[in-house]
Amino acid sequence: MAPEITYTKAMRIIGIDPGTGILGFGVVDFDKTGKPKMVDAGVITTPAHTPHDERLEDIFDNLTDIIAETKPEIMSVEKLFFTKNITTAMTVAEARGVALLVARKAGIPIAEYTPMQIKQTLTGYGKADKKQVQEMVRLQLGLKEVPKPDDCADALAAAITHSLMSRV
Repeated sequence: MAPEITYTKAMRIIGIDPGTGILGFGVVDFDKTGKPKMVDAGVITTPAHTPHDERLEDIFDNLTDIIAETKPEIMSVEKLFFTKNITTAMTVAEARGVALLVARKAGIPIAEYTPMQIKQTLTGYGKADKKQVQEMVRLQLGLKEVPKPDDCADALAAAITHSLMSRV
């Protein structure tokens, strides 16, 4: 039997899956053995026909409140990867920028991972599909069901990825 690995300290990470209409977040505690426990997870939604600046302000205000309530030590954010729709990429990039600003203003360090890094870390395969990643999130956190919506599961995946990558 292999000895149990212990780390120097426990860690609380907030993962972010950026988006303007839906921004996913997931707060996970990792004990000294690296075992994860979900603290909070969900999405920040903004109505589609609301002016863009108001949507960004809603994201800023809600994410600021979530961070104040949950007190994460680090933010793990999914990097953007778009190949086709530049308009979508721009608005998502703006929401991502708001999330980075919230972390900066709260004094929280930021880690960034590409979708491929997250897939590789959680499943062992950088081109895994969404369902495989979501199932690994469910298994890692010991949940009965995959977190919904997808944006929430993706944010939890970002948090788990940082824990695994920072403890290698």
